[in-house]
Amino acid sequence: MSALLTVEEHRARVLAAVSPLPVETVRLAEAAGRTLAAPVLAAHDLPGFDNSSMDGFAVRFADVEGADAENPATLRVVADLPAGSSADPSIGAGEAVRIMTGAPVPTAADAIVPFEDTAGGLADSLGTVEVRRAPAASGAFIRRRGGDTRAGDVVLSAGERLGPYALAAAAAAGVAELEVRRRPRVAVVSTGSELVAPGFVPGRGQTPDSNSTLLAALVSDADADMTVMSSLQDEASAIHALLEHAADVDVIVFSGGVSAGAYEPVRQALESRISFEKVAMQPGKPQAFGALDDGRLVFGLPGNPVSVAVSFEVFVRPALLALQGRGVIDRRIARLTASETWTTPPGRRQYLPAAIDLSEGTVRPATAGGSGSHLAASLARAEAFAIVPAEVSTVSVGDPLDVMLIP
Repeated sequence: MSALLTVEEHRARVLAAVSPLPVETVRLAEAAGRTLAAPVLAAHDLPGFDNSSMDGFAVRFADVEGADAENPATLRVVADLPAGSSADPSIGAGEAVRIMTGAPVPTAADAIVPFEDTAGGLADSLGTVEVRRAPAASGAFIRRRGGDTRAGDVVLSAGERLGPYALAAAAAAGVAELEVRRRPRVAVVSTGSELVAPGFVPGRGQTPDSNSTLLAALVSDADADMTVMSSLQDEASAIHALLEHAADVDVIVFSGGVSAGAYEPVRQALESRISFEKVAMQPGKPQAFGALDDGRLVFGLPGNPVSVAVSFEVFVRPALLALQGRGVIDRRIARLTASETWTTPPGRRQYLPAAIDLSEGTVRPATAGGSGSHLAASLARAEAFAIVPAEVSTVSVGDPLDVMLIP
């Protein structure tokens, strides 16, 4: 019997076969979820000019210093500056300019008095304003030019995912197009003559195909494009036909058909082209992986749904992110303590579907069924996977554990 690979050994083999996909240029509006292939540099200073952070009055600090309710400073309002104005009105001794948030601060002003600190508020447009509380210091409530970033500064680094905040930063920095990696094209294939489509009432010996739905959602969550989705009978010829049909994908993910049983079509069709291994993990012991002669990466995952979910998270998702040049390819790990006791399989690292309480810092099995690899419906209750080392046979209350956080 061949020795089991460690999770790290199998993962290393997978990642060694991955090369980042080609670079393409896309418009900002089309870049959500993509991975930067080159850093984003600010096209201009941000802010591009000194501007007010408050609705109020631009003043010379010397004219209002020390003002309070008992000794207010009365200033003549000489101009009005809404946001978007390019005007730069002069301000002399004893004068002020009404100003809105985001409007450019007049060159002669060195502080902003919020309207709440005046007697008349914003109603004092072109008349006088009574300042009843002075700003704390010169420069108060002024956002300085370049205070966020300077022209030429790195706003986003290569390898970053372009989520909503990153896209907003690129837009604010004056960037309209971005260099990104192409999304991986993925084929998702469930195998099993027992499978029926969701919505059909399964007969004796049949089971709903949940793996296709699961893998399609996981592929999308990894920012890849699922271009082929199929469910196949337990026939090697069906695997060969699928490989021809999915000729233009980057990755093929099979579920089922990789073990040592009599009806294992993925193994029968591909045993001479990719590796079939046993990995010291539970669930997910049988694994297959390799690169075809044309460069397509092929993953063969066990058929039980929890095994599919775990195998995807540990091996497939990191590979899909590495294809995109992502700087971080792993889920976040939290260190939590067990709030219940459970047993684990000897000699294999356990990935237990778990429920967590971040306020208490605890983790427990998501269901009474523990880590049974067939518990498809119970996956909905999992918020994380508790990672139990291979040398641990029993988890006790209070034991510290690494926990992989999932959406």
